[in-house]
Amino acid sequence: MEFSVESLETPALTKAQLSDLLFEQIGLNKRESKDMIDAFFDLIASSLVDGTDVKISGFGNFQIRTKAPRPGRNPRTGEAIPIQARRVVTFHASHKLKEQIQDEGKTES
Repeated sequence: MEFSVESLETPALTKAQLSDLLFEQIGLNKRESKDMIDAFFDLIASSLVDGTDVKISGFGNFQIRTKAPRPGRNPRTGEAIPIQARRVVTFHASHKLKEQIQDEGKTES
């Protein structure tokens, strides 16, 4: 199924716009569309918080990475400040998504 995002006003696709696309192109009512998008992102977020990687076939992988503490510097004052260890989310696009992006870039040239 092909989705059209040509009518988007901003360069970023929002949850509200995804919900509207589900409403318009699949026929779910607006409440169901919003609930489905919210549930989808809540599931991804809770999996990541629990430390579970999220793999979406044909799209990419969201992974939790633990960054070690390191020395940092306040750019204004130059004062040394320790940066605490923290967990961050990384995203790696699948080869299929990377190919789609490259192919689309070639047709616009």
